[in-house]
Amino acid sequence: MTKNQSPSSPDSFALRLDESALQEAATLDLEDGAVTPGTSPYNDAIIKLLNDALATELVCVLRYKRHHFTAHGMASPAIADELMTHANEEAAHADKIAKRIVQLGGSPDFEPSSLLGRSHAEYDDSSDLKEMLRANLRAERVAVEAYRQMIRLIDDKDPTTRRMLEEILTEEEE
Repeated sequence: MTKNQSPSSPDSFALRLDESALQEAATLDLEDGAVTPGTSPYNDAIIKLLNDALATELVCVLRYKRHHFTAHGMASPAIADELMTHANEEAAHADKIAKRIVQLGGSPDFEPSSLLGRSHAEYDDSSDLKEMLRANLRAERVAVEAYRQMIRLIDDKDPTTRRMLEEILTEEEE
């Protein structure tokens, strides 16, 4: 604080951008376009995290759909409808993640033979309605924890990916 600034003057708490960093950002790798996310040293690791999250979402879609079509019992129509709603939500998450992988210069991994091995959540083929719901609850808890960990790991290394994961986490927690 300078002599002429009082503790409550507007300049004493001013937030100012680094003009030299702005100029550097404006000219660095200009031929790559407006955004150059592929230049991060963490890019490959982030793409791997995202591909594992993609596998998790896809396994969840498959589990929810199987449970939707195989749910039986008096309460099953309402529960089956809810399971399909969750399947569609997980599919939307998978689409967001795949799009971000491409934006980062990666390739979304939809390889069926490796989905389960890369997924954080398990597939479930139970036929008992209670067991189906328990399996889905376990998988949602795993997904929530996985997204929390990814958000912490990515932190400020890729703010755009972190925000996308935070949005997905918010939906998963609902």
